[in-house]
Amino acid sequence: MSGATAPPTRTHITLISSDGFRFVVHTEAAMVSGAIRTVLTGPGGFIEQTTGEMNFRDISGAVLERVVQYFYYKLRYRHSSADIPPFHIEPEYALEMLMAANFLDT
Repeated sequence: MSGATAPPTRTHITLISSDGFRFVVHTEAAMVSGAIRTVLTGPGGFIEQTTGEMNFRDISGAVLERVVQYFYYKLRYRHSSADIPPFHIEPEYALEMLMAANFLDT
């Protein structure tokens, strides 16, 4: 036995923006992000596995809110065979959303 323990199973995780906004998100939705999935399930022993909180120092609350909305959108339509409605991104947030999506591997 290696002594390693599995990360706790959580139903929700709190994502915290650079300006202090907190978003309580279903873990399944948050794990749409490859980066979040790696932190929560990887063998690295990340502190986020025990605290259930992730801080994003480079993502504002307005952008993180849209990112969370996208997580739920993608989760909802991931196995859909029907027409998927567009996910609208406001032009003023397009660049920040692109940077967040790249960072989060979404």
